[in-house]
Amino acid sequence: MFLRNLWYFGIPSASLKRGAMTRKIMLDEPLLIARDSDGAPFAIRDVCPHRGIPLSDGAFDGREVECCYHGWRFDRTGRCTMIPSLMADQKFNLDRVRTRQYPCREIQGNIWIYFGNDADDAVGDENPPPNIPGVGERAPGLSETMMFPSPIDHAVVGLMDPAHGPFVHQSWWWRSQRSMHEKSKKFGPSPLGFTMLRHPPSSNSGAYKLLGGAMTTEISFRLPGVRIEHIQAGRHVLCGLTAMTPITAQETEVNHVIYWTQPWLAPMKPLLRPFVRAFLRQDRDVVIKQQEGLKYESNLMLINDADMQAKWYYQLKRAWDKAQQDGGAFENPVETRELRWRS
Repeated sequence: MFLRNLWYFGIPSASLKRGAMTRKIMLDEPLLIARDSDGAPFAIRDVCPHRGIPLSDGAFDGREVECCYHGWRFDRTGRCTMIPSLMADQKFNLDRVRTRQYPCREIQGNIWIYFGNDADDAVGDENPPPNIPGVGERAPGLSETMMFPSPIDHAVVGLMDPAHGPFVHQSWWWRSQRSMHEKSKKFGPSPLGFTMLRHPPSSNSGAYKLLGGAMTTEISFRLPGVRIEHIQAGRHVLCGLTAMTPITAQETEVNHVIYWTQPWLAPMKPLLRPFVRAFLRQDRDVVIKQQEGLKYESNLMLINDADMQAKWYYQLKRAWDKAQQDGGAFENPVETRELRWRS
C-alpha cells in the first residue's frame, strides 16, 4: 500500500528543459511531467481518456499536449481543449473530457508530485515538500538516481539503518568493523517523522573532517520516505537529501541530492560522484540480497535500540494511514528519547 496525501520526489529540475515533457511511473500510476514555455512544471496522467494512448507519445508545444492517435489536445490542468474530428455544428462539451492533474512544486532544484486520494484533493499546504535550510534556492551541487528492486519499506529501512555501515559500507574512505564503538544519540519527533538531534559527527566519520570548522550534524526522516542529513561546518552548510519514491510495489527509485555552500567543493564534483555512486550501489546490492531471503521468510526481527528508527517508520505509516482513513489529525507516535548502539 502506498501512502496518499503526501508529496513524493518526482525528478531533478535539471532533467526537464523548458518546453519538454517526460513519462514516469510513480506509485504504479503513469505520469506525464512537463515544463511549459513559461518555465513552470506540471504533471498530468499519461493516458488519453479517448483511446488510452500515452499522451507522452504525442507532441507538446509548450502549452498543450497533443495525442498522437487522434490529435486531442490537453492543457496543463488535464482539461481537453480540442477534438479535431468534431464538425462545427456538432455540440460536445469539452469540459466532460479530462485526464487527472497532479499538483506539482519545484523547490531547490527538485520537482515534487502530490498524490492524493482523488483528483480533487487539496494540495496539503500544512505538509509541504521539504525545504533545506541554509542553502537558499540554489540547485543541488550533485544528483544521483538509482533503482532499488525492492518495496519502498525495505529501501527506507535499509537507508536509515544506523548499524549496517561497518559491514555494508566497508572501505578505506569510510568505515570498517575495527572502527565500531558505542554511540548514543538523542531523537525527537519532527513534522511527519523524527530527527536525530544536532550533534558532533561520530569519530569514525572521517570523511566529514575534510569540511573543516566546528562541525555539527542533524539527521531527520519524514514520510513518505525522505532522509535529510544537514551538516553545519562553521558558516557553511553541506546537506544530503535522499528521497525514496515507489515506482511499483516491487521497485523503488532512490534520488540522492547534495547541496553545499563551500565554493571549493564545486570543482571536486567529478571526484565526489564515484563515491556517491559506490555508496548507493552498496545499499542497493544488500537490498537485492535481502529480497532473495524474504522470498522464504517475510517476518522481520527488529530490536531496540539499533532498529528503533525502523520501528518508528512503521508506526508513522500506520498513524498516517489511520488519520487518512478516519479523517482526523495525524498524531506522531515518536517520543523524545536517547538511543544507544554499536557501529
